[in-house]
Amino acid sequence: MTEMNKLLDLAIQIQQIPAPTFEEKMRGEFVRDMFEKENLKDVSIDAIGNVYARMVGKNKTTKPLVVTAHLDTVFPRGTQLQVREEAGKVIAPGIGDNSLGVASLFGIIWSLKKSSAGDGGKSMLKHDVWFVANVGEEGLGDLCGMKEVVKKFGNDVIGYLVLEGLALGHVYHKAIGVKRYRITAKTAGGHSWSDYGSPSAVHELANVITRLTALRLPKEPRTTMNVGVIQGGTGVNVLASEAKCELDLRSEDPKTLTKLIHQVEEILIHADRAGVKIMAEVIGERPAGEISSEHDFIKLAARCVEEQDVRVTLTSGSTDANIPLSQNIPAVVLGITTGGGAHTVNEYLDIEPIEKGMSSVIRFVESVGE
Repeated sequence: MTEMNKLLDLAIQIQQIPAPTFEEKMRGEFVRDMFEKENLKDVSIDAIGNVYARMVGKNKTTKPLVVTAHLDTVFPRGTQLQVREEAGKVIAPGIGDNSLGVASLFGIIWSLKKSSAGDGGKSMLKHDVWFVANVGEEGLGDLCGMKEVVKKFGNDVIGYLVLEGLALGHVYHKAIGVKRYRITAKTAGGHSWSDYGSPSAVHELANVITRLTALRLPKEPRTTMNVGVIQGGTGVNVLASEAKCELDLRSEDPKTLTKLIHQVEEILIHADRAGVKIMAEVIGERPAGEISSEHDFIKLAARCVEEQDVRVTLTSGSTDANIPLSQNIPAVVLGITTGGGAHTVNEYLDIEPIEKGMSSVIRFVESVGE
């Protein structure tokens, strides 16, 4: 079996273990056991479920590199996790985001161990590498896993390399700011006929959403708004007494995001009226940040990808890298292959580019800090 086939088989094994956000325990234990089988040092699981392991480098005084990949998926427990292969693709929920990313931790480990074996068992690394499979990247996880990782290591590191299964060729060095709210409308409710004219929480919430989505957002810097979840009501002939929605606000520019937040909160503050109560709670906040494209960390990442004859795009995103970048700590996100359909049951990855993606991240891990 080739190394790439071994890696792909591992990605499928990982994908077959359900891991909704906040329910990553089984997948984390699988990764922990794999780390132990590789005889890595300091293997552990922290209080919230992050899994850690250390590969020892030659220089004990050099800062370590931290390589992470998130364990969780967007798919609720009970989702059918069937896998199929066709025309050079593997199609399965969560296969690229982020089962392949987690498997790639081991692809790096296998390569580094192979290099050491070829040098009489001596480590080829000048620095320690901490491998971390972290929780809480998706949805309402609010990057809780990465917050704990950065709290553990802080800035006493070379930097953070975040692995994503998809997006080969994209070098993420900017963190998009995100703020999320759960908005709740409450009324007395009633019967749709006999109490007609009394407020319905569903109607009131719909009115608030209409006002919010009427706000004009700039194209530059890119800024977005999305109502991703709506819940409420108990029957077709009932005036709803409660309705809720979840709102996602994003911008490449922190000042623009702050302005949008003020506009949204102004609408919410003045949305109450007789018999209607509108409430909002913050359910997520991802800080913005960036590292210069001229920083050695980013230049090396781009060069390692370009060496594989892959075109590089420097870009921004909302990822685990938000946490270190917001604290001015070097961090970059690299993808392993191309694919599509992320966050859908028809998510897929392309098999052939995996070798190039793995070569680029392995080269980065070996070269960083030199």
